[in-house]
Amino acid sequence: MSSSHPLHLGVALEGAGWHPAAWREPSSRPDELFTSGYWADLVRTAERGDLDFVTVEDALALQSSRFLTGDERTDEVRGRLDAVLIASRVAPLTSRIGLIPVATVTHTEPFHVSKAIATLDYVSEGRAGVQVKVSGRVDEAAHVGRRTHPGDVALDDPAVQAFIQDAFDEAADVVEVVRRLWDSWEDDAEIRDVETDRFLDADKVHAIDFEGRFFSVRGPSITPRPPQGQPVVAALAHAAVPYRLAARSADVVFVTPADAVHARAILEEVRAAERVVEREGEPLRVIADLVVLLDADGGETGEDRRRRLDALGRPLVSDARIVTGPASTVADVIDDLVAAGYAGVRLRPGVATDDLARIVDDLVPELRRRGARTAVAPEGTSLRGRLGLPEGLPSRYATPVA
Repeated sequence: MSSSHPLHLGVALEGAGWHPAAWREPSSRPDELFTSGYWADLVRTAERGDLDFVTVEDALALQSSRFLTGDERTDEVRGRLDAVLIASRVAPLTSRIGLIPVATVTHTEPFHVSKAIATLDYVSEGRAGVQVKVSGRVDEAAHVGRRTHPGDVALDDPAVQAFIQDAFDEAADVVEVVRRLWDSWEDDAEIRDVETDRFLDADKVHAIDFEGRFFSVRGPSITPRPPQGQPVVAALAHAAVPYRLAARSADVVFVTPADAVHARAILEEVRAAERVVEREGEPLRVIADLVVLLDADGGETGEDRRRRLDALGRPLVSDARIVTGPASTVADVIDDLVAAGYAGVRLRPGVATDDLARIVDDLVPELRRRGARTAVAPEGTSLRGRLGLPEGLPSRYATPVA
């Protein structure tokens, strides 16, 4: 495996793992899912493998086996800690890995999202990102109570489609406001000059004066400009509307190709979306999601483990491709994705406590052997730097230097 660009590699953390029965594995730690130590252990394991980033799943309602509504299951993990707060808790315990919590933006004020991620960027010393998430669920709308949801009707119902389109349009406005707020303090706005009694230069702190269809935000932020200037914005996308959101607003898009043919078709759709929105600057970093259950060294195969877990309750199904087997099999799939033009992969461990360690101990060395992963990134590398995104971008409100 060789490429003119390094393979970007991350993991998506979700409770006990992406298999519905993951919490029932002997190695799992279901009694620790709501402790900081559990999440710290997972993220530090990922950092030990020199992964570029971790994402942490989140939502505004309990997990569900259904797409747009909750369910009544009690045999699967239900309940979460807040992803942004998890990332902020583990940030001081790590030094290199990027931290990308999921934040639902449909029912959340953009001002709050902006300052939370700016704070995470400070706490992590420049390793923060955010995966913006659009909510179409009935129960999430009911939890917040600020808008009318069309109800538990078919996805192709016109009212649902209109609700979803509005939600994606709103999400684009949210990201625009978040980015403006990150820029609302110029990099040198803080003077901290005791002799002149000036902590900051008021001329370098700017109102953003955003007026949109869904909200208005005056600004400025209450948090100074983040260390990265612009923390990384990511989105998960499966179809034309979310591809356009990613093309308009994000730095990274996570996609879910089912096979090699589908992988190439998705890349074409993403690049077409970039043209439709007239994206300028850096192209999207397109990263493919894979659910993985890896073989144990000298023990149970990943496929056997999947079958055994499937028999315990609801079988594993996923929007992303499911790959089982030894590290070499997963590396072959990654090889094909790189050859198709993907910037990297995000791996979803079937069982977090088992498969994450196998990613680090088996898959990463295999990828290094093939030349896809190279030297360990030095401490102090920003998440933007790890992903090859431009660093040191000036605030949009800064006065140009003559």
